[in-house]
This record gives sequence, C-alpha cells and structure tokens, in this order.
Amino acid sequence: MSDSAARDRDAVETESAFSHPAVAPDASAAYGDHPDQVIDFYAPRDGRAGAPVVVVLHGGAWRGPYDRLHVTPFADFLARRGFAVANVEYRRGSELPQQRGSGPVAGRWPETFDDVAAAMDALPGLLAVALPQADARRIVVTGHSAGGQLALWAAARHVLPHGSPWRLAAAPPLRGVVALAPIADFATAVELDVCSGAVGQLLGRAADFAARSPYADPAALLPTGIATAVVQGRTDLTVPHAVAEAFVDAAAKAGETVGLTLLEEVGHFPLIDPAADACAVVAEEIAQLAW
Repeated sequence: MSDSAARDRDAVETESAFSHPAVAPDASAAYGDHPDQVIDFYAPRDGRAGAPVVVVLHGGAWRGPYDRLHVTPFADFLARRGFAVANVEYRRGSELPQQRGSGPVAGRWPETFDDVAAAMDALPGLLAVALPQADARRIVVTGHSAGGQLALWAAARHVLPHGSPWRLAAAPPLRGVVALAPIADFATAVELDVCSGAVGQLLGRAADFAARSPYADPAALLPTGIATAVVQGRTDLTVPHAVAEAFVDAAAKAGETVGLTLLEEVGHFPLIDPAADACAVVAEEIAQLAW
C-alpha cells in the first residue's frame, strides 16, 4: 500500500471511530477531589449479575484535549457484550500550557500516575456502590494507545522499583490486561517519534527522562506474572506495530509470554470503533481473560 493510500485509509478509520455519539454512563463516582478524578460506570446491558469488570483507560497521547468522552461508544459496546465497564478519567497535559517545551504537553508527572493508581485502588469500593451486580473479583484492564501504556503500568505496580509511591506489595487482583496499540516500549516510541514526542513530554527531558523511565515504561516493568495480551493493527500510522513487537520481545527476554494479535489492514482507531470488525476481536480477547 502506498503512503498516500495508507493515509487515506487512516483518515477514513479515524472519521468512523469519532462519528459515534457519546454514550452517557449509568453512574459516575469520584476517586479524588480534582474534576478529572472520576470514573463512569456502564452496567451490562443484559442485566446479568456477576458480570466481569472491564476497566477502560482512554488514549490521546496523555494530552489534555483528549478525554474519556471519545471511548464512551467503546464502553457501551463492551456493556452490550455483557461486561460491567469502568471508564476512568485521569489528569493529562499540563496546568501550565507548554511549560516543558514548545509543543503540546503530554501527561503530568506525577499526577497522571497518581490518578491511575488511585482509581485502581478505589475501584472495588466504588463498584460496590455504583454497580453492585458486577463481580469485582474478575477485573480486566484495557487501554488504547497512551491508555494502553497506562493499562500495562496498572498491572505492573508490584514490580515498580522499591521506593515508588505507586508500588504494591503484591500483584494487583486482575484477571489480565488487554493493551490496544499501546505505547508499550518507550525506547522504540522515542525512536519513531510516536505522537510527536509525547513520551519525552510525559517524562520530561534529559535527566528527568532517564530517572523516570524505570517507573513508567512497560517494557522495563517485566515480568508481571499477569496474563497480558496486545492487539495491534499492522497498518497503524499513529503507534506503529514495531512498538508492540518491541514490548513483546522485552517480555520474552524477561521470561514472560505476551499474546500479540496483529490485525491485517487495520490501523489505530478500529480497535475502539464499535462499527469495525477489529473491535469485536478486542472484545473476544477481553472475554478470554474475563470469563
């Protein structure tokens, strides 16, 4: 496929993914005082009791303009497949625009990670109130793009370096993690300039990057002992499949098997587009771990 044809396909896929109207949640709950510290809950549409829980961490290069709204159709799609869904918001970007460079600032350190850790820790208690029919003993975390990095990170907090405020004493009680086109290997993402330097903006420059990377890079937080699957489009122009493959290779070197599903003629956004066949593949990968 020519570069022009690939860009045209990507534009069509992106338009389709963002064409769906937002879907309002069945309930919402705060896990902190900041307006972005909130989780939206979607009940399984078939009304079943004991439904497994899917935690959704949205993408958007950790940047402020991209919030959880764009994945609400995906959350509803999963709810229609019988899952209870928790769609997590977290702090992104910067309170001071461009404070760390001339481009759009990605993420906040440490607030982005503070929020994901706090949301995961608060989830069982919030579920008991907001979705009592959900089975909090069966939780799968999924995330798209930058959210895929956060999903992998949430499943790896027990292997964070000692002294990290986010470290858990034991593995989190998860059935698994399904990362969708994740920014999962920071070295490869930097080499390919994924999302116009988003990883460098997330961690900061030079010395900060080197010091913070062991606390944030999924490829450095292995093995986790938690079932992990990656779903990736082979024609993804936003997060090329080389990033996912580098993470899977790093896992293998650490003695861990990570499942990798490479979808032919699929780009970045079909993975969260309810109208795309790729989204059904994602739901099946989640179901394999959840049920």
